[in-house]
Amino acid sequence: MAQFTKVSLTLPQKIAHLQAAGMVIPDVQLAEHWLRHVSYYRLSAYWLPFENPKGQNGPRFQAGANFNTIIDLYEFDRHLRLLVLDAIERIEVAIRGGWAYALAHQGGPHGYLSASLYADRKQFHDNFSRLARDVGSSPETYIDHYRRTYDDPAMPPVWIVAEMMSFGQLSRWLSSLRSRPLRNQIAAPLGVSEKVLVPIIKHLSTVRNTCAHHGRLWNRGFLIRPSLPHKPANLAATLESPGPGPALIYNTLVLIIFLLRRVDPGSPWKDELKALLIAHPTGSLPAMGFPQGWAQRPLWL
Repeated sequence: MAQFTKVSLTLPQKIAHLQAAGMVIPDVQLAEHWLRHVSYYRLSAYWLPFENPKGQNGPRFQAGANFNTIIDLYEFDRHLRLLVLDAIERIEVAIRGGWAYALAHQGGPHGYLSASLYADRKQFHDNFSRLARDVGSSPETYIDHYRRTYDDPAMPPVWIVAEMMSFGQLSRWLSSLRSRPLRNQIAAPLGVSEKVLVPIIKHLSTVRNTCAHHGRLWNRGFLIRPSLPHKPANLAATLESPGPGPALIYNTLVLIIFLLRRVDPGSPWKDELKALLIAHPTGSLPAMGFPQGWAQRPLWL
């Protein structure tokens, strides 16, 4: 362990520091604006690919590293996050509705509260405790209406809690269901099996949180991987076999395209995504996990 000794630099000092390290800054005033309103630390994630390996002799940055390219890459990533968040929202809403419908018809409006539905009793109680706390503190008008109108059961029916629980919570409630046929019933409208859907939801929940908190997305590696199905054929042929290490965003985008076709068949989302990818400021799509010839794979056509 070591003591942290870095000092806070002024904006002119930060710019001078970058220039001394080999970064080309064509417009110092523009650079100051970005460092002030986006921050040095956030932008540093976008110039990392332009740095030479640590310990190598010479400047920190590769020849030609340009601050304007960093801005363009940041803007590309921002638009990518907004697109992905837009698509996941529609997929998430569909899964919420499917979960609530299946559970309501399995055991009635409050049947989801039966511990017998779940494989792990402890996990059920953990999930229930978390949900009960959220219901108790929720400022939502529909939750307040239920609290003021009904006192038995204390928890709202499944179609109400489906609207207020987080995507991560929904993932845990779905994955913990004991019945595989019930999980498959929820997965079927999305065109995949429950074995595929459950890890996809867990993965998409992580991706969604990255987007919602304005995190870097384009070349990020995700430790929680999606499950890659072997059917249908057009999906399997579009996915790329994952390499070692964290999962890159390519397969996530393919899965989103597939699921969105089921949820919103008329959506132009894929075409908007392709237009953004073609405009990538450095063209470094392999850093996102894109294979050669990706645009000719079935789901991209």
